[in-house]
Amino acid sequence: MDLATIIGLLGAMGLIVMTMLMSGDLAMFINVPSLVIVFGGSICAVMAKYGLGQFLGAGKVVGKSFVSKTADPLELIDQIVELADAARKGGLLALEGVDVGNDFLARGIQLLVDGHDPDVVQRLLSNDRNLAVERHNTASTIFSALAGMAPAMGMIGTLIGLVAMLANMDDPKSIGPAMAVALLTTLYGAVLANAFCEPVADKLKLRAAEEALTKSLVIDALLAIQAGQNPRVIDSMLRTYLPEGKREVASAG
Repeated sequence: MDLATIIGLLGAMGLIVMTMLMSGDLAMFINVPSLVIVFGGSICAVMAKYGLGQFLGAGKVVGKSFVSKTADPLELIDQIVELADAARKGGLLALEGVDVGNDFLARGIQLLVDGHDPDVVQRLLSNDRNLAVERHNTASTIFSALAGMAPAMGMIGTLIGLVAMLANMDDPKSIGPAMAVALLTTLYGAVLANAFCEPVADKLKLRAAEEALTKSLVIDALLAIQAGQNPRVIDSMLRTYLPEGKREVASAG
């Protein structure tokens, strides 16, 4: 689990709810018409900008904001060096059936065992990497669009509430509900955009960058193994993907 995402989102929502409770009854901050305008309106408007498959796919990808499945680069490098050593001693066929935890690495190893040319291996794995990054970026764009649309829908709801209030100034009982819609839609729009959609969009961008880096590391490693390079050379080459501080710690270990 990605504790940063969970703690951040729950913390933001918790502080907002706590402030509402300190201001009075929580029920006075709940207004169904406002919720419909902001949440329903934002979703429908953004859905119109994208294909249905892209929009629904974003909901599946968003789970990666809460669950971090990115492989530890240090562990991955150590495993790859072991594979390189095995391939150098027994040939690429020695890698057949080797149990690796990373699915992308496993697919690449199978391509090597099957005897595909380096150009084919690089093209297939690069396409896989690029499509995965594209899916993450599309989902990030959709949530950024939701973050931009929610305040706009909040403003529309505010205008609707003000029109309803001004049109019924002769009926004092209708002024309160109309004003509630006017103010709460703005509140809902701001909360949806800034406490959920924008953080999720930024986290998906981070996940895309992490996945691209990890898969690029694996591609370079597999091509080096296929070329028969020395495991120590491969180890040094792959450590360039690590931050400088981690490179030194890893080399010392």
